[in-house]
Amino acid sequence: MSEAHVIPTLADPAALDQLLARVRRSRRVVLTGPEGPDGDSLGACLGLRRVLMAKAPGVVIDVVGEPSGRYAFLPDMAAVLPNASAAGADGVVVLDGDCHRLPAAVRAAFDAAEWTGLVDHHTSTDSSGYAVSLLAPGSESTCGMVAGIADAWAVPLDRDLASLLYAGIVFDTGAFRYSNTQPSTHRLSARLLEAGIDHSSIVLRTLVERRAASVRLMGRVFSSVRFGAAGRSVVGEVSIESLRMAGAAESDLDGIVDVLQHIEGVEVAALVTERPRGAKVSLRSRGRLNVATLAQALHPSGGGHAKAAGVFMPAPGFDAAVARVVALLEHETSVGG
Repeated sequence: MSEAHVIPTLADPAALDQLLARVRRSRRVVLTGPEGPDGDSLGACLGLRRVLMAKAPGVVIDVVGEPSGRYAFLPDMAAVLPNASAAGADGVVVLDGDCHRLPAAVRAAFDAAEWTGLVDHHTSTDSSGYAVSLLAPGSESTCGMVAGIADAWAVPLDRDLASLLYAGIVFDTGAFRYSNTQPSTHRLSARLLEAGIDHSSIVLRTLVERRAASVRLMGRVFSSVRFGAAGRSVVGEVSIESLRMAGAAESDLDGIVDVLQHIEGVEVAALVTERPRGAKVSLRSRGRLNVATLAQALHPSGGGHAKAAGVFMPAPGFDAAVARVVALLEHETSVGG
């Protein structure tokens, strides 16, 4: 029998019991994540849904979000409801992010709920203000935390649950390339493989496979990148018009900033994407700079990991946002350089 997975540095182990007690006293609980959920957020939401359905069978457990089509192959995707469906929940639990990054309709449901919860591993997350908080900055992924919850509650890791958790783990570790990968990550992954998952397909479809429109968009981004600090910083930009001309969607942006990060000599990379009311900024670091701190410098709502973070910058506009990101990255990479 495989060894149970223990959530690394869970801030409050008693919160596990508190979460289950809250769920069991509810009629309907919504699990959700930040706007445009990524592989870890989506896998964690769907995975925890399966775990809670096993432990609280009389409670309606819904997952709310609007993920990209990249994840259509994952189990239980048909159960994901649009953001507007969040209304009317007794409890709302945010996974892999915090309430400040929720879409407007979900935030309204969060504010109206009788109780709220948090399950996250980001060092920048503030756990105050939630009725139940499970915060484990020592975990490589939120899906790794959900695996620990399943083990703590004696819920078996069947193939579908294992597939969901593996998708989140490989997303947040870059298929085990990133430094957040730990010995416990590989031990857990071995257990998920033992459950019979198609690990190769999950990695390819989560991280590698691209639409033709995404390739066209990448070409436009790479042809106009801006380097700074003698090549130690790089910024790519995607306007609404660039998306339209490439025939691309928001989901086609996945992974582009990671390619920028791996340009020879680059220490920190950013991708700035125009939005109707501002700009989204994705940040990556080789390690010397903490991009979660940089994200918060761009706007208080920013955050994430030391090496991978993001932020939404409202007005004054796309060009101004790009200029500010270029200047900040060049300055920070020049300090001590």
